[in-house]
Amino acid sequence: MSATAEPLTTGAEPGTGAWLHGVVRDVAPGTLAATVGLDGTPVHAVRAAGLAAVVSGVPLSGYGEEALRRNLEDLPWLERTARVHHAVVDGLSRAGAVVPARLATVHRDDEHLARVLVERRAELTATLDRLDGREEWGVKGYVVAGATPRVEAAPTGGGGAGAAYLRRRRAQLTAREEGQRISAEAAAGVHEALAGHAVAARRHAPQDRRLSGAASAMVLNGAYLLDRTGVDGFAALLRTIADRHPEIRLEPTGPWPAYSFVVEEPATEPAHAVREPAPTAARRPAWR
Repeated sequence: MSATAEPLTTGAEPGTGAWLHGVVRDVAPGTLAATVGLDGTPVHAVRAAGLAAVVSGVPLSGYGEEALRRNLEDLPWLERTARVHHAVVDGLSRAGAVVPARLATVHRDDEHLARVLVERRAELTATLDRLDGREEWGVKGYVVAGATPRVEAAPTGGGGAGAAYLRRRRAQLTAREEGQRISAEAAAGVHEALAGHAVAARRHAPQDRRLSGAASAMVLNGAYLLDRTGVDGFAALLRTIADRHPEIRLEPTGPWPAYSFVVEEPATEPAHAVREPAPTAARRPAWR
């Protein structure tokens, strides 16, 4: 029997789109009332096919396709909006499994979103089943200055000052390349070991220093889906691995909603990817 849409629970008015935060099996009315969405308004649920999509009602005049295209180029707006979006998803994840939506996933109205839930019910339900009792943890690895091979003194030889400079420069470049190779191999080994302890793992592209805020280059940006019962074991393994690899500094973050381990969420309209917003102190682990 095919899934059918249930009566909508909405907070929408004419001309209001649905900014999707995430999809859950259900959400309590009290949770909705206490959760602040975009523009300081409470979120609401769009229920269909046994699922609940938690959304912020947003005016299409400010969140339609053209407006979003402009706003996504506005970094202060983007940061503020990403933090609110993440706060909603994070709150949902604390109550149970959630399929988080990409930032700026806006449906033209609640009815359209309900139809999408019906169409993708099997896919979304399977993802929620897979995420039950699990959470995402991140591990970032940074090159440790001075831990890579040092440049040896240039050998003496003829040729004058110019030749000596060239020899020193060649030695510096060789040492840098060797250091980069060692750090890259260490990062690959760390990821492989951590992935072996996880239900699933992803290795994302390293962040630029302007985004990471770190003084040294990032060589590992890993995400690991863990059973909640396996977090302590993962922490112990990470400490052991860190001792074995002084050439990179390992920084765990989390827990996070499973941003890295979901199927494509119901997003048929403008979307902008978001993954692991800048963590607050409360989201950094105590087991480092």
